[in-house]
Amino acid sequence: MIDLPQTLPQAGIGEEAALALLGGAAMDRRADLAAPDVLAHMDPPSAEVAAGMTYLVAQANQNLLHPATSPFATQAEALVLDWIVPVYGMAWGQFCSGSTLANLTALWAAREAGARAVVASAEAHISVPKAARILGMDYHPVPVGEDGRLIRAALPDLADAALVLTAGTTGRGAIDDLTPIPAKWRHVDAAWAGPLQFTSYRERLAGIEAADSIAISAHKWFFQPKGAALALFRDLDAKASITFTSSYLARPNSGVEGTRSATALPLLATLLAWGQSGLAERIERCVRIAEDLARRLEADPRTEVKCAPETGVINWRPLQADTAAVVAALEGTSSAFTIGDAVWVRQVAANPFADVDAIWSRIEAALAMGTGA
Repeated sequence: MIDLPQTLPQAGIGEEAALALLGGAAMDRRADLAAPDVLAHMDPPSAEVAAGMTYLVAQANQNLLHPATSPFATQAEALVLDWIVPVYGMAWGQFCSGSTLANLTALWAAREAGARAVVASAEAHISVPKAARILGMDYHPVPVGEDGRLIRAALPDLADAALVLTAGTTGRGAIDDLTPIPAKWRHVDAAWAGPLQFTSYRERLAGIEAADSIAISAHKWFFQPKGAALALFRDLDAKASITFTSSYLARPNSGVEGTRSATALPLLATLLAWGQSGLAERIERCVRIAEDLARRLEADPRTEVKCAPETGVINWRPLQADTAAVVAALEGTSSAFTIGDAVWVRQVAANPFADVDAIWSRIEAALAMGTGA
């Protein structure tokens, strides 16, 4: 632990000294998300070009609420939206500071369109019931099957409801059936798996283009720094319903947030540097890593795999060792996830630099520790 004052100092140590002290600690004591033996959470390492662009964005500190203070950043945001929005069959979109706000923005538009309740999978992201609570809408969780997908036969009447389908649940990475179903509003929380639309796995998102709105987290499989997401909409009328203006604004303000940073610039830089093929290659590599690891786990008599990974998320458990002990031994490269009454090891292929052999070595060591061998 570095030596820091416990109360606000009267005199500072200077900018260079503060940056050296804190910067060194931040880098030396970080979780290395790009390490070859790390396959932990839905937190990819940021693209280097995105990290570099983020530094420049922070230096400029431009506010996209006022185009005059962010002339190029405003232009860049419009361009990257023009690249992304049509890929999902949507009409318009906006950036948000994370997919929690993207889900809230979309469900706000749903409420303004007449939805009075939110219906979602029991394994939907926590931001969905939170949004319903904030918006004063009833919330109805729907049970899931053995595969983690929402059971459509268990759906209530959706005539006045916003149905939220998940493309890549947090715990299992499951994709709900996205084919159209009559509802007042259809929203797809594609925070995790949305970028599959740019890859050879896009058929796994079949039906997403029929949604009224989609949320996608850019700081997951778009490999952006934290605090970047998109809310996409199929109907331009939705924009008017969540837009406010004032005499002090240079243009109307759409969505929940007022002041916004130029988070589109790092994403634009990434897509410009990699192209669609470069983005697809990295995501597809993650999917293959998960599939390779799942095959090894299925072939090993010491372990059981819950189901084949659909979006790079693996749930497995040891058969001859304590699951909690194995998760503890795999700290930094796994987490625990409860399905029914059982605890499973959860690993997420968010790191395109992961090496399956290195991860397998850690698993074998953890299994040995869990049995006390």
